[in-house]
Amino acid sequence: MNKFLTGVIIFIGIALIVAAFIYWSTLSGSLPAYFPGHTAGGTAVRVKHGAAALVVGLGSLAYAWFRTGKKKAH
Repeated sequence: MNKFLTGVIIFIGIALIVAAFIYWSTLSGSLPAYFPGHTAGGTAVRVKHGAAALVVGLGSLAYAWFRTGKKKAH
């Protein structure tokens, strides 16, 4: 179960980092409709959405890294 959860956290982190680059490289009108920040015909790039996705994605990867580290002996 521990390895499964770590794998899920890594997958979520990578997906969020990919979403950040999509936010930064795509106009808001061209974003997929299920992305927060999608506006029909919008011409703005969603920089804050991308930054938030990047921070949470990197945080997820850091959390997975700490979960897989050596355990302290008591």
